[in-house]
Amino acid sequence: VVVVAGLRAAGPILVPVIFSAFLAVLAIPPIKWLQVRKVPDWLAVSVVLIGVIGVFTLATLLIGNSISTFGEKLPEYEARTVAMTSSWIGWLEAKGWGVEVSTDTLFNYVDASKIADLAGTLVASVGSVLSDFVFVLMTTAFIMAEAAGLPRKLQAALGHDAEVDRFGSIIGDIQEYLSIKTKISLVTGLLAWLLCAAVGVDYPLLWGVIAFLLNFIPNLGSIIAAIPPTLLGFLLLGWERGLVVAIGYVAINTVMGNIIEPKVLGKRLGLSSLVVFLSLVFWGWIWGPLGMF
Repeated sequence: VVVVAGLRAAGPILVPVIFSAFLAVLAIPPIKWLQVRKVPDWLAVSVVLIGVIGVFTLATLLIGNSISTFGEKLPEYEARTVAMTSSWIGWLEAKGWGVEVSTDTLFNYVDASKIADLAGTLVASVGSVLSDFVFVLMTTAFIMAEAAGLPRKLQAALGHDAEVDRFGSIIGDIQEYLSIKTKISLVTGLLAWLLCAAVGVDYPLLWGVIAFLLNFIPNLGSIIAAIPPTLLGFLLLGWERGLVVAIGYVAINTVMGNIIEPKVLGKRLGLSSLVVFLSLVFWGWIWGPLGMF
């Protein structure tokens, strides 16, 4: 209980640090590539860090305005969600299928505005990472600097080639998985962006970035990423375009998650959907959407 409470209390510091570690893991392969070509450690880290800064800055500039304007419009989206739900309930009552639906009773059990709040929480989480721009980059730089000389330090500390090789193998497997997952997530995010832009959903770039990030969550991440743009499609563009967005996300997730990803990654991980779901609930409760990520 004390540890969990401590993790929740330290979330504002720990989440950016863990995100920095994630960026560093993705950046280590390019550093090793430069080291193999006899580039000094300090120069290899500097070159890759400049690339990370460039990508991070570009992402901040591209989606920062979208995050700001989306937050301003969130109350409007919540009101439209409630109105749309009430309209559907009225339509069901008008059909007279022998089922009486009370709007007030339903809203006592289900708060329709919470659906819009989910989108707002996701967007706010992305914004919180971007707001820690300097802290994340500095932490990433220090991790990368340590990683450049990590094999030599492990050799000095452990003194056993077998232990060093086993540790290096574990790190290598993690890097390989994240590298492949990043490429797949990048394609998923690009397709989501193109879909939302083609249909006319507000903030297509933002939903593409969220699709990219949440695709790292096995099994359920892509489903969560599809909720906000699909909801916006129904709210602002009508049920026809909303349905197109929903079908488009299903197609993207089916192709990328069920066809391409298993062929590329194989089934070596054997992750249990139940364990993934419970992990999402637990870490989402502790650190919010970024904890799930």
